[in-house]
Amino acid sequence: MAGHPQPRRPAGPPRILPLLLLLLSAAAIIPRGDGQNLVTEDVTVVEGEVATISCRVKNSDDSVIQLLNPNRQTIYFRDFRPLKDSRFQLVNFSNSELRVSLTNVSISDEGRYFCQLYTDPPQEIYTTVTVLVPPRNLVIDIQKETAVEGEEIELNCTAMASRPATTIRWFKGNKELTGKSEVEQWSDMYTVTSQLVLKVGREDDGVPVICLVDHPAVKDLQTQRYLEVMYKPQVRVSQNYPVQGLTREGEPLELTCTAFGKPQPTDMRWLRVDDEMPQHVVVSGSNLLISNLNKTDNGTYRCEASNAVGKSHADYMLFVYDPPTTIPPPTTTTTTTTTIPTTITDSRAGEEGAIQSVDHAVVGGVVAVVVFAMLCLLIILGRYFARHKGTYFTHEAKGADDAADADTAIINAEGGQNNSEEKKEYFI
Repeated sequence: MAGHPQPRRPAGPPRILPLLLLLLSAAAIIPRGDGQNLVTEDVTVVEGEVATISCRVKNSDDSVIQLLNPNRQTIYFRDFRPLKDSRFQLVNFSNSELRVSLTNVSISDEGRYFCQLYTDPPQEIYTTVTVLVPPRNLVIDIQKETAVEGEEIELNCTAMASRPATTIRWFKGNKELTGKSEVEQWSDMYTVTSQLVLKVGREDDGVPVICLVDHPAVKDLQTQRYLEVMYKPQVRVSQNYPVQGLTREGEPLELTCTAFGKPQPTDMRWLRVDDEMPQHVVVSGSNLLISNLNKTDNGTYRCEASNAVGKSHADYMLFVYDPPTTIPPPTTTTTTTTTIPTTITDSRAGEEGAIQSVDHAVVGGVVAVVVFAMLCLLIILGRYFARHKGTYFTHEAKGADDAADADTAIINAEGGQNNSEEKKEYFI
């Protein structure tokens, strides 16, 4: 408008953009040197983390250092950042080093970054930035949620969108298993699927199956599924009474049946194999009771249990033995005492026949009685013969004591004998 002065723009710092454009143009045509005075290292970083890029000068001569991105755009010229990307930040600048950090790294940041030193001739060297991407998701898919003992089930573990491709390992409990992996590449990403075929048993019920990822960008990444296995009952028969004893005639017998399975058995019954159950047998749930055993109870008794998977059984073989024999009291005599032991037959189920023992003390007692009787007989006979011999000598010498000579003695003795006989006859 006429008459109104135009406002003056405030004075500012001198414009340096034309100078920078001139320098960038010059950098674009600088011949590539061997970088003999520049040092740098390759960088490996996980996506989303911070990468640090360093350009170092071994023998500084105050030459200008600059850092360029893979598109050869200048990130930093000395300590000035012409690139409008705030993720790049200056960490250190001196005549001997230019160090820059890049935050929140992504796949698009991967590539070669160039360090340039304006010497005569100019020098250049590059560093490679590698971006690692951990798997986005780790999932186990199982073919059947609930398996039956003896079946084969298929499990699949998928690690999605990783870089580089991941390695998948399988574990069942603490045991490592071998799976079969397939790799699919989508753009710069890799998806890996591993398949595991597993034959399950009752011992696998409740055991975790673990899918573990082996990848440089992640540590201890794993997922797991617990196996659920159904199996038919496992049956066991135990003897409650007699406790570890023989099953004898006239005594009671008590058996208990226990069964475990998945699902838990709901149907349990007792039966006698190849014969009818005796009428005096009492069955109460899982217990079987016979109050008074006899020989007709011999046989095999079976406990059966079943669930949705199948049926199982356990057998008990009963053999009834004779009752124990009563031991009589010992017999005592005035001459000798002989104790006759009673042989008790002891046997168990499954044994054939009874073991009998003979006590040799019986034979010894009989021999002792016979010897004692013979000694008594010999003593009686000895006394008898000794008494009759004395009588003979007494009669022979009668009348000989009063004779004057031997002839007279003999005559007197003979006469004495005659007189004796006469007297004997007289008295009779």
